[in-house]
Amino acid sequence: MKQALDGLKVVDVSQVLAGPYCTMVLGDMGADVIKIEKFPAGDDTRKMGPYINEESYMYMMVNRNKRGMLLNLKTEEGLAVFYRLIEDSDVFVENYRPGVAKKLGIDYDTLKQKNPALIYCSISGYGQTGPYSQKGGFDIMAQGLSGMMDMTGERDGKPVKSGIAIHDIAAAQTAIQSILAAYIHRLKSGEGQYIDVSLVDAGLAWTVWEAAAYFGKGEVPRRNGTAHRVSAPYQGFKTKDGFILIGAANQKLWETFCLQVAGQPGWLEDPRYLTNTLRNEHVSQLEQDIESILAEETSEYWLQLLEKHKIPCGPIHSYDQALNDPHILERQMVLTYDHPAAGTTKTLGFPAKFSETPGRITRPAPRLGEHNEEIFRELGLAVSEKS
Repeated sequence: MKQALDGLKVVDVSQVLAGPYCTMVLGDMGADVIKIEKFPAGDDTRKMGPYINEESYMYMMVNRNKRGMLLNLKTEEGLAVFYRLIEDSDVFVENYRPGVAKKLGIDYDTLKQKNPALIYCSISGYGQTGPYSQKGGFDIMAQGLSGMMDMTGERDGKPVKSGIAIHDIAAAQTAIQSILAAYIHRLKSGEGQYIDVSLVDAGLAWTVWEAAAYFGKGEVPRRNGTAHRVSAPYQGFKTKDGFILIGAANQKLWETFCLQVAGQPGWLEDPRYLTNTLRNEHVSQLEQDIESILAEETSEYWLQLLEKHKIPCGPIHSYDQALNDPHILERQMVLTYDHPAAGTTKTLGFPAKFSETPGRITRPAPRLGEHNEEIFRELGLAVSEKS
């Protein structure tokens, strides 16, 4: 079965999440990804549980569809093998702290001499330039610096970290789109190039509503619970037995909600609720008024009624509920494959559904150094213990 990135060769020396997620997606789309792990222990996620038959599930989640090499880049032999790989590769991805790649002799200027058409992508916490470039940066630091933590949480609560590593994934997605854009440019021009992606920049670029509020009228986004920054009602609400989401975010939906769901025609004449802007200004009182009605019935009751009147709504799932939701399963967002050590293994599916070149799991995450001999043979090299 053909895939969109068949023939694209990617060398990946990144580890943990942002870089490996990026190259996993490229592999999902058909690229030949060679993951080079540091000598002798490999990717740091190999030390993170849970484990299935001594294989890290964390490692397996973001390293499918890759071939794995264990290579010591601090030796002449290992570096020589690496350079040989780079000579006929299309893309290189690394996530060292700025300056480390140069010390190892694998920086862009060095590799460009060996392969002028190479697309070289660096992913780091703060980027290759700027006063913070030399600092070590993880996802949580990026959430703090970008303002994301300060705007996340309950209105009167402490700053809250996002439930997922959102800056890591934002950086991965930014790297993916940038690599593919650079590849299109290379197809037209023959030119390779250098791409500098940072966790901070990538996540900050997603704060578009918040930037509009700040640039437009100097408003600093505040913690707002589940409420929207502009629209109301558009948030989570407590019912008799749980919580649901309601998105009556325009005037027509608001009127339908008041008349057909809440049974409160008086809200349509309440001066606090006449327009979306006014409802948003009085969102705390609006939340109390709506929850006083929702407390009379169960979540299921309200969701059915909201659906009946075509008002956007939904449950607030726990993660196990999400992974077992019939819609999620129908969309094949939970997949199963066989791993030689871990056995039958579940993983997340492909979010984009291609009609002609669908994503595929062609190989499980590699065991440490699993493909050394195979790749050495492809390069016409003898396997060396020193490398």
